[in-house]
Amino acid sequence: MNTSEFREIIYDRDQAGIVTLTFNTPARKHALSMYTFYEIYLAIDAFEKDDTAFAMIMTGANDPNIEAPSKQAFSSGGYFSPDAYEGLSPKIVAELDQSDIAQKRTTMKIFMCDKPILAAVNGLAIGGPVTFVLAGADQIYMSEHAWFQLPFAKLGISAELASSFLLPRLLGMQKTKEIMFFAERIDAQTARDLHLTNAVVPHDELLPYTYKKALELVPPRGAPRSISAMKRLLRAPMVDEIANALDRENEALGNLFKSADFAEAMMARKERRAPRFTGK
Repeated sequence: MNTSEFREIIYDRDQAGIVTLTFNTPARKHALSMYTFYEIYLAIDAFEKDDTAFAMIMTGANDPNIEAPSKQAFSSGGYFSPDAYEGLSPKIVAELDQSDIAQKRTTMKIFMCDKPILAAVNGLAIGGPVTFVLAGADQIYMSEHAWFQLPFAKLGISAELASSFLLPRLLGMQKTKEIMFFAERIDAQTARDLHLTNAVVPHDELLPYTYKKALELVPPRGAPRSISAMKRLLRAPMVDEIANALDRENEALGNLFKSADFAEAMMARKERRAPRFTGK
């Protein structure tokens, strides 16, 4: 599949060699389906193989129908509706590994990417999109109106995208449990205080700020081979641990997705009410 054929993300490379990957399903606030992750994998693969591409910016499309910056979305989490597969060819559907709930394939792809990736979090980021950028983005910048949330316990599921390995090392075990168990929102400034983001930027300045930072990493100002070498050195001690964590997460999620509590959480979301869990 060519990058111009993507239907859920936009892939654009400019003359400076900066690729912008934009989540682009505003009707569902850019929630990520199995297919979205498939496109992201292909986008990162194209980025890696393009000798004229030196840095990537990952962001969510701002919805022109939403005036309040606080209502914009980077990505609202996972998208599990069957309509995510409508219009897909049988060949593509066959390539989607339904057992890879924790997205090991795409998470390892972005984690192992040698080129710099910057996330411009322009709005709400819930669940998987948060843990995805923590695993793969080398720098994370947030709009002042953006916020994070890890609602695993409220959905009857567990950690994914290597967050069970990464977050305790970023935050410590107790803070990680607090964030995962209680699913409270983390505003941009709190994320900055927790070292989950590198900078908090006025909303209208987020993309220009991120682009300016990306320019510092591409020739002639940036040294690509140096940056790639440092990425390899920094990740080397964690590669096997990340892969093993993703395997454990897939096993846990595979079991939890069969539970009555997960079914209740999905029904509650559809009916716009609080779930009533039974522990089954």
